[in-house]
Amino acid sequence: MNERVITPETKPEETSFDISLRPKSLAEFVGQEKIKENLRIFMAAAKKRKEPIEHVLLYGNPGLGKTTLANVIAHEMGANIKVTSGPALERVGDLAAILSSLERGDILFVDELHRMNKTIEEVLYPAMEDYALDIVIGKGPTARTLRLGLQRFTLIGATTKMSLLSAPLRDRFGATLHLNFYEEADIRKILERSAKLLGVKTDQDSVVEIAARSRRTPRVANRLLKRVRDYVEVMHAGVITAPLAVEALTTLEVDTVGLDEIDRRILKTIIEKFNGGPVGLGAIAAATSEEVDTIENIYEPYLLQLGLLNRTTRGRVATVQAYAHLGFEPPKHLQTLI
Repeated sequence: MNERVITPETKPEETSFDISLRPKSLAEFVGQEKIKENLRIFMAAAKKRKEPIEHVLLYGNPGLGKTTLANVIAHEMGANIKVTSGPALERVGDLAAILSSLERGDILFVDELHRMNKTIEEVLYPAMEDYALDIVIGKGPTARTLRLGLQRFTLIGATTKMSLLSAPLRDRFGATLHLNFYEEADIRKILERSAKLLGVKTDQDSVVEIAARSRRTPRVANRLLKRVRDYVEVMHAGVITAPLAVEALTTLEVDTVGLDEIDRRILKTIIEKFNGGPVGLGAIAAATSEEVDTIENIYEPYLLQLGLLNRTTRGRVATVQAYAHLGFEPPKHLQTLI
């Protein structure tokens, strides 16, 4: 069982360096304005009643800040947070041990909630609703149920696949928040903040270049910033300028709209091997040597956002914009759309 505890007094040096880039408060958290406003009201009301907040469900694509937001909520509420994940909870006893150790107001953050074992999920229902843990003692006719009381805690669940959560589990969350892709202006602010924390000197134009290729995702933006920093430190010296950022990102095979080598391979496969589609995900996965889940959850959402890919009932189709971006001549039936 994998579990990590972070208290309000935890210092940045006591956690990993990557965690130190994460904002600690709503004031530091950039973007997702509607979510932040809802959380402010949600938490202020709970503080006024001197109660823990209700259970919160966060969903959205990877890298948008679900884990960060969970830690921000814990910090704002002055609560300890225990961090685990759905796959790490292998036995009912794992969950029981964590729940029984929670104090009033503590937060349990479960990442990848959709991958939780269904047996464990059913044990979670009374814990979330009645703050009680039902334990079965014995087997067969002599088996009996023992109910243990729990302190009132808050469960924050995070998932990239909302549809895989059962209705009974979804309904037990008091607030469901959907994290969207970030605006480019917000990504620039995140990059400027991260650059200061990393001690990296940048100019405004270089931040614009990196932000444009960050897939509107903070995790990707921070990763690209670090790689550009590494490149400039080794190959050059001084401030990261726009030409140096472009040079570094070109070396990393990240193009002007943020597509990497795998993104382009997926689109080229659809265009060259399947005449632009429609083609099923399974066929794309086989032709590109990538897993279906990886294509569907990591690469496809951004390609859809850019309008380079269409999802139809018959399969995936490359758009005229995809042909233009990759330098291919679009077929005649698409040329009329130019």
